[in-house]
Formats: sequence, structure tokens, C-alpha cells
Amino acid sequence: MTRIVFLDRGTIGPAVRMTKPGFAHEWVDHDRTRPDQVVERLWGADIAVSNKVPIRRAAIEHLPDLKMICIPATGYDAFDVDACRARGIVVSNVRGYATHTVPEHTFALILALRRSLIGFRRDVIDGKWQEADQFCFFTHPINDLAGSTLGIIGEGVLGQGVAKLGQAFGMRTLFAAHKGVDGLGPLYTPFDEVLETSDVITLHSPLTPSTRDMIAAPEFAKMKRRPLLINCARGGLVDEANLVQALREGMIAGLGFDCLTTEPPAPDNPLLEILELPNVIVTPHTAWASDEAMQTLWDQAMGHIDNFHRGTPTNTLT
Repeated sequence: MTRIVFLDRGTIGPAVRMTKPGFAHEWVDHDRTRPDQVVERLWGADIAVSNKVPIRRAAIEHLPDLKMICIPATGYDAFDVDACRARGIVVSNVRGYATHTVPEHTFALILALRRSLIGFRRDVIDGKWQEADQFCFFTHPINDLAGSTLGIIGEGVLGQGVAKLGQAFGMRTLFAAHKGVDGLGPLYTPFDEVLETSDVITLHSPLTPSTRDMIAAPEFAKMKRRPLLINCARGGLVDEANLVQALREGMIAGLGFDCLTTEPPAPDNPLLEILELPNVIVTPHTAWASDEAMQTLWDQAMGHIDNFHRGTPTNTLT
């Protein structure tokens, strides 16, 4: 009987209807799994299900029965795809499930920061409205989205979804050409020009060797309009120490991050020092996680396992 082991069940929300594959199988759930437990827990498994628990070459070499890795997510940087390909292990991920939830979360961050909602809420709690002794007060900047420029780094389905929302708000939207790449055509704006002219910059790129730390001190120095920086993609896209320095030096107007380089953040992560600032919002990697999106994700993942069992694997990376 096919043995299926889910290494991090706790990454799927409680509202999701956890359907299972349609063929005879043994299913084993682990709420969370440490890297040093991967081989032990996958020993004898035919199929591994893992959202973010890394499965690297060293583990794969000790798992002779493993035939498939199903990733209930789009990002696959935690998995050694080359090692899987060499072993003939099928790796399938989930795509297109977050077309509403990530753009909506992105704009929740943009709106909250552009309108200074966090700062004004804090002021009301602290009694500053009563101290003002009038119907309104102005302790934080308030800016419209209409007429401003939205720079989008990452032109996939999520970046395009963000662009549609930006255009609905009356924003001028720019898709950045890939960093260091010319000749992508008229639909793209040069990378540096996006940095220089945008009022809001939002990241929707995968994390690859070429995109790691693509926003760092040199890029912050080019942001002439002091933009908001939004990241609902991958934490490793931004150098976090440089990010905090840029905020402190006024190079950016604020930041809204849903993902960090290490999750949960290490105690020495510099972002932890600025969480109380009114122009900083950090959410715990939940942009993808509306109930509706998670159900779509799970249903698609189970479909991939069924298709693999039929001999027609889908959404393969190997």
C-alpha cells in the first residue's frame, strides 16, 4: 500500500477540508518536523507532502522508497530538485491558487501604510484624540493612491493581480525589467527607473540565486521618492539589515513585509527592533492563507498525488 507522510500539517489552516487521495493508501500526519527528523519520518514513504520542511540531497540519499514529493505551495527553494531529478523522484508544486489572496493582502498593507492606519489607531488608544480637542488631528502623513506610481517587481500571475488592483485605485503601474537584464520589451520599465520613480514598490518574484538580496543598500540609494516597500513574496529578496538602515535614514517611507529571510525570525533579526514604529507592518507569512486559497491549494495538491498514482504527474518540477 502506498505510504504518504505529511511533514508539516500545521502549515494548513484548520478551516480547510482535508480531503485525501482516491486510491488505497496509508496517510501519516506530523504537525511539524525538524530537519533532523526528515529521514526518520520519511523512511519507507512513497510520497512526501511538505510545505516548507526542507528535503535536501543528504536526506534523499537515505530514502530509497521515495517516489514523489508533493509541495502544497508554489515556492520550492526548500527542496533539492536536482537531486530528485537524478533519482527519478517526481516533484509537483501548486500554482495559481493565490491569485486573489496575495494581491488583496498586498493592498491591505499598502492602504494601511499610505493612510497611516497603524499610527492613528495607536494614537486613539493612547488618548490623543481627546487631547486634540477637535474632530480630527494630523500626527501622521495621509496619502492617496490615485495618481501615484506602483512599481511591481515580478510579472507573474500575482504581480499582474496586484497591477489590476493598482489600476482600479487610479495608480500608474510599472513592471520592472529583471535586474541587470536589458531588451525585455516595451511592457517592462528598466529596473533602476522603477526604483527611482515609484511611490510604492512591491515584490512578487521567486527566490533564486539571481534574486537573493536584489534589494540592498545600492537599490535603496536609488529610491528618490522615498517609496513604501512591500514584500509578499520571499524574505531573501531583501537584505534586512540594509532595509532597517534605509528606513531609519528616511530612504523609504515605510515597509510592509509578510515574509522574512528566516521564519520565524531569529532573535537578532534587525526588523524586530522596529516593529513598534507606525510605518512598519510585519505579518507572519499569511498573505497566501485565506480560507478560500488554502482550500484551492489543498485540492490541487491532492489532485497531483492522484495524477501521479495514475501515471500522469502534473505541475512537475523534475
